[in-house]
Amino acid sequence: MVSGNSYLTALDYVTACKLKLDETLLTIKTYVPWNQRGLLYKVLQEEGEKMLHRKPSTNEHGLSSKNNTAETDEDSEECDVSGVHQLASLLMMLDPTDDVCRILCTDALYRMDRIEEAHKMLSLALSSSSQRSPVLARLALLQFKKGFIYDGNQLIKKVIQLGDTSCLLPIMDIFKEDDRRLMQNHCHSKALAILQSKQGEAYVKEAVAYLSFAIIASGGHAKDSLLARARCYGQLGQKKTAIYDFNNVLKEEPGSVEALCGKSLVYATLNQQKEAMCDMVLALRADAAYVVQEIRALNSETRLQVVDWLHDYCRNGLAQLLSASRSPHSDPLFKDLEIIAESLWSIDKMQGKIHVLYTDILIAKERYEEAFTHLKKSFTNSAIDESAKARYGVLHVKCRNVLAAAQELSTLAARDPGELEMLVKFLDKRERQSLSQVSGQEGVAYTQEKEHEQALTYFTLAVIASNNNPKYLRQRATCLLHMGQYHSAATDMDKTIQRHSASDLQSQVQDFCCKGHLLLLQGEDQAACTAYMKALSLDSSFALSAITNTPGKQRLAEIFCQVSQTYHEQKLLEESWKVTECGLLIDESNQEMRKLRARIKREASGCIVH
Repeated sequence: MVSGNSYLTALDYVTACKLKLDETLLTIKTYVPWNQRGLLYKVLQEEGEKMLHRKPSTNEHGLSSKNNTAETDEDSEECDVSGVHQLASLLMMLDPTDDVCRILCTDALYRMDRIEEAHKMLSLALSSSSQRSPVLARLALLQFKKGFIYDGNQLIKKVIQLGDTSCLLPIMDIFKEDDRRLMQNHCHSKALAILQSKQGEAYVKEAVAYLSFAIIASGGHAKDSLLARARCYGQLGQKKTAIYDFNNVLKEEPGSVEALCGKSLVYATLNQQKEAMCDMVLALRADAAYVVQEIRALNSETRLQVVDWLHDYCRNGLAQLLSASRSPHSDPLFKDLEIIAESLWSIDKMQGKIHVLYTDILIAKERYEEAFTHLKKSFTNSAIDESAKARYGVLHVKCRNVLAAAQELSTLAARDPGELEMLVKFLDKRERQSLSQVSGQEGVAYTQEKEHEQALTYFTLAVIASNNNPKYLRQRATCLLHMGQYHSAATDMDKTIQRHSASDLQSQVQDFCCKGHLLLLQGEDQAACTAYMKALSLDSSFALSAITNTPGKQRLAEIFCQVSQTYHEQKLLEESWKVTECGLLIDESNQEMRKLRARIKREASGCIVH
């Protein structure tokens, strides 16, 4: 001991105790100095506990040596436990008031199957022991082993009342597996009985305590108890602790649908959508029927939130797949979306958006007849909404009835262009081309009848179906111009200009002139002049021909003169000169601009301005 080898110290005293216990006690009192006696006592106590907690050694195949070695090895292991008992008895003789040594002695008696002696010693210690929870926990285990379930349960109740469930941890290395399983099964069953028959926070907490005992008794691997305790923590508002228990289950069984679903629903109560959906999709992939049942059991508010999140996840995933060049149903993600859509349909058949989503999945799978049938069953003629009507439009395109499709899809163009953009992705290149042509023709027909609002919906459909074809952008801009929506019309002209073809010079000039006219109508004279100047620089003859009709050469020259004067007042001579030159190109007879040009020349004397 003095040289620091505690293990050998304990072995020597174990041997001495087995030879003559009384003489060993006398020797300690006689020969060990009083100032080292306390250290010796502590060393022997700690090493005795280590010996008792030491697991049997295993061979290279992972099998217990007890099953594969000679009888002498078995005797040696038994002697170790007997030696610990002798050592604990020595320590109790040195200090009869030490509860730790008394517990060590009873643990050794248990390991030697001297159950009655261990029980008697613990019962005597219960009245005076300061280690009340460890004593009660050991007594409970012994009562279960003896078959006294009621008495064992009463003892467990007392431990729970003391609030020290951790006292069971050091016992687990000592008690045998069969005895621990008895306690585990009893505590788990008792917790479930409490949860089924009683309500209230106090009873949930009591159930948590029983489940904690069951988990400790199992060595931390009781899946059912961990799941039950996680749900209890969720009810108590301890969300992160619940997630911790679910994660412990997933460490042992990564595909556990109960843990994945439970964890997802806890995240839902924390309003963490991304994390909730990640686990929910994995759970649905593992067992959709179980997840549907769990979602149905939620309160209405949480259930509606989870359904909305699943719908959005599926809708966004489908849009992502449709944006890819390959067929959607060939992607592994599509299988998840199909499972989600079917599950949503099972959860809530009253929501129209869920039926629409399920229809989209059928269309993506190219099961058009089923999609038609589903729409007819889900939506009556009097209750059909615009989204469902638009799906009829997509199916009509697939069936070559393009005119009917345009009529049904055009209503969605005015209400939700974003959804329409997703729907046209169901169509191949030829189908989209046919749809845009028919829509453009219908838009022109309504324009001729002065029904510009109706024409706008068809032009919008044509633009989306054609992926912003300049032809349909120009037609929509013209329609918007007639409706007085100048800003939106200018935006369309910007998109048209971005798609200019170098070979079509005349169209480029006309587009810049149209944009200039729209900017004038919005009161943006300087920006309008810039657009007209760009048109004149491309081809002055085409530009002047377009200007003659709208807004007229004289009127436009006056605007150029005003803008030039503004630049001149700001001392921006170069900009003023350029605007003046273009203005005189439009109307050479404008005297104000002639005078302004001469003034600029004088003020810019010595500078090159032309």
